[in-house]
Amino acid sequence: MAKLFNLKILTPERAFFDGDVEAVTANAPDGSVMVLADHAPFIMPVSIGNIGIKQNDKWDMSVNSDGFMEVHRDGVLIFVQTCEHPEEIDERRAMEAKKRAEEHLRQKQSMSEYKQSKIELARAMARLQVGSKFSSLET
Repeated sequence: MAKLFNLKILTPERAFFDGDVEAVTANAPDGSVMVLADHAPFIMPVSIGNIGIKQNDKWDMSVNSDGFMEVHRDGVLIFVQTCEHPEEIDERRAMEAKKRAEEHLRQKQSMSEYKQSKIELARAMARLQVGSKFSSLET
């Protein structure tokens, strides 16, 4: 049996997850990072994408916005602006957000507007990716 550690995922609105896990993955600016029990402590930024949680030899995925992760000797804390379970994702709404963000990127914008459009597109793409995986599991 794999060694367990405590994982907490917090957003400003709610405690998204709090429990013992075998592993967790999150996106960093330069790639994906996996943490197992007894990992050396560190802090890193978390990029928009997916957080994977492994419990009982099964991976569950969620969609997250940006934030940061703290790995401590006694567990992991992930702080993100938003985090959603696949069943919470409205694929139609995510597709509309993707189209809006793509249209905004085609228009001439200030640098800050361009960056915001890139963030919106990344968030929509992450939602669609996890949402479509969840939909295919239901059928």
